[in-house]
Amino acid sequence: MKKNTFLFVAIILFLFGCSHKETQNQEEEETPVFHNVKMDVEDLTHSFENPETKQKFKIVDAYKLYNSYIEKAEQNPKELTRIYKEEILDPVYNSCFRDAEHIHLFNEFLYQPPSNFTELKNVVGMMNTNFSIEVVEEALTQSSNLLTSEIETNVCIFPTTVLTGSPMINAGAGKIIVFYNKNYTDDVLQAGLAHEYHHSVWTERHIKEQPSFTVLDNLVFEGKAVMFEKTVFPNVNFTRVDPRYIKTYWDKIEPDLGKYDINRSLEILVGGKELPQLYGYSEGYKMVKSYLELNPNMTPDEWTGINTKEIFEKGNYIDNFQ
Repeated sequence: MKKNTFLFVAIILFLFGCSHKETQNQEEEETPVFHNVKMDVEDLTHSFENPETKQKFKIVDAYKLYNSYIEKAEQNPKELTRIYKEEILDPVYNSCFRDAEHIHLFNEFLYQPPSNFTELKNVVGMMNTNFSIEVVEEALTQSSNLLTSEIETNVCIFPTTVLTGSPMINAGAGKIIVFYNKNYTDDVLQAGLAHEYHHSVWTERHIKEQPSFTVLDNLVFEGKAVMFEKTVFPNVNFTRVDPRYIKTYWDKIEPDLGKYDINRSLEILVGGKELPQLYGYSEGYKMVKSYLELNPNMTPDEWTGINTKEIFEKGNYIDNFQ
């Protein structure tokens, strides 16, 4: 199981919304919206405040809804869509998805109810034993100590039986979705939350000023999140970084850096074929690292908003290939 891979394959789906504005608008128009949802999640919700920053958080244990969903769905298998909406989506929609900038990333989750009930029961049972609110709270507190948001941040925890595509995804400003499976560890959960928290704060602050991304923008965007993840949890080896600067790989991507091409961005970020696995994450991180080595006193609050051009050019990253 490649722990760092299964998270990032879907984390980068966020970039679809940033890199292809026309497609995003089309998908948002085609996506049905849940209206007038009466939310009652008191039994599912753990709210807390960072004592230092006073930032507010809410953890929503959506996985606790699944036993009821499974029981009713097994009795009425032809009514899965209705039962799924009533039992799972309606209670948490406002907290987890309403007004999320990247709601189009969740079309499959929102409109394809799960039917693998036996496996779901096993995951939920495991979560009842292993899932720790304290682990999530610690990750969010440490993240917000370094980078403070002006809005409440909600983290919604759902179960999944999928092992190769069970990600954490930033749904938008203040909304982080965790699809928890049996391969999660506390380290994976915390480092992934730090990564997604950075995306959340970036979205809150900068999405309006940068609605579309080049390939290079995408690398730096993810590189910042990896840098933040490693800053918050320096002892967790979550995202693999290759310290070498290999020009043969760089020559394969350099001509495409200025393109607004989500497919090429994904190819570079994920790697494979002609590039090492997660090549774009590694190089994006090293771009940010090069910049921060020349600006060692800069805080995450300061460097989060630095634009791609400055990171890349003033960080002298390209000099590493000389």
